[in-house]
Amino acid sequence: MTKDQLIEAVAGKVGVSKKQGEEFMEALLDEITKALQKQDKVVLTGFGAFVISHRKARQGVNPKTGAKIQIAAMKAPKFRAGKALKEAVR
Repeated sequence: MTKDQLIEAVAGKVGVSKKQGEEFMEALLDEITKALQKQDKVVLTGFGAFVISHRKARQGVNPKTGAKIQIAAMKAPKFRAGKALKEAVR
């Protein structure tokens, strides 16, 4: 399912225009992004949680040359599915 298809489905289910559905989706994604930028966890009870994962610096290998490279530490967004979502897709 694409973002456009999701917007159409939500707008149809709620009974609003596609434009209003798109505004809602953009606002939701923007707020999730802002919360993650502040290192906050976003929990949607029963669905899942968006969290920041801290990855340590490590050594890797360039697949082209075989040379060893240093990979810097970084933060990455992660999604952890909730119990209800896991059971729904079984």
